[in-house]
Amino acid sequence: MSKAWPDWMRRKREMLGPIVGLVLVCAVFGALEPERFLSLHNIKTVTNQSVIVALGAIGMTLVMIGGGIDLAVGSVIAFGTVVAALVLRQGYAPALAILAAMFAGGVAGFCNGALVTGLRLMPFIATLGTLEIFRGAAQILAGEQKIDAPASWLSQIMAPPPPDSWSLFSPGVWFVVLAAGGTTWLLHRTVLGRHAFAIGSNEDAARLCGIPVARRKIQIYTLAGIFTGLAALAQFARLGVGDPTVAIGKELDIIAAVVIGGGSLAGGRGSIAGAVIGALIMSFLRNGCTRVGVSSPLQKIVIGGIIIIAVALDRWRQKSG
Repeated sequence: MSKAWPDWMRRKREMLGPIVGLVLVCAVFGALEPERFLSLHNIKTVTNQSVIVALGAIGMTLVMIGGGIDLAVGSVIAFGTVVAALVLRQGYAPALAILAAMFAGGVAGFCNGALVTGLRLMPFIATLGTLEIFRGAAQILAGEQKIDAPASWLSQIMAPPPPDSWSLFSPGVWFVVLAAGGTTWLLHRTVLGRHAFAIGSNEDAARLCGIPVARRKIQIYTLAGIFTGLAALAQFARLGVGDPTVAIGKELDIIAAVVIGGGSLAGGRGSIAGAVIGALIMSFLRNGCTRVGVSSPLQKIVIGGIIIIAVALDRWRQKSG
């Protein structure tokens, strides 16, 4: 039996919970609203709506595996939409707007990592501060108003395909699939990925083993920031404007998607595929509640309860495993 076999089995077992959760959510709302909830149009719509959270969750998984957390992702998404809109309004090519949004997210992630490592701040405190900083920076950059940008092919990223297209989903959905596959490879087949798991499992032991903990943390936060920049690009493509007020509270959905997908708030555990499934669960749950007439305040209570249950299960996994 190969040495990698136990890890392979463990990852498969960890995926079982998110998959069962997604099936249960679809089964419950499918039974209540079979015609509308289970229609191909609704499935395509909800899957498309999950792209922003899924991209953010991919980056958040990297951070949480490394033993950190990022509360500033919602503000960075808003900041990225403003940057992309400003680049387009100046007459530059859409490709440059993509790079600008990714760069903005990467810089934000680098700042978070530098604060956590350089000042030895708790990730919760550091990113709670940058949550306000990046939101304020987005408002200043946008002049406290929405920024309209000229029309471009970027809007097609989140647009549903025409009925006669071979593609069932928007380009954004397929990009999430590619990003998830590439990031999974990075986590399990590269030095950075192995070091992330080691740091999240036991930072002191990782340091004693010669792992450059500070450098790796900055790299992890920077890479996660780039994914947040991509989430910002998806948000911009969906709305068509740079808005410094969007994605307020989005960090809760993203963190919840990671935890529901099997990630641990204590670090050292997480799955990219699980996080993406967690994002789908959040989207289908919101859509299902709306379909059956659950009010918005009650939806918040339901989703908040699910987050508490997911965190409680995470603590139980830590004690039992």
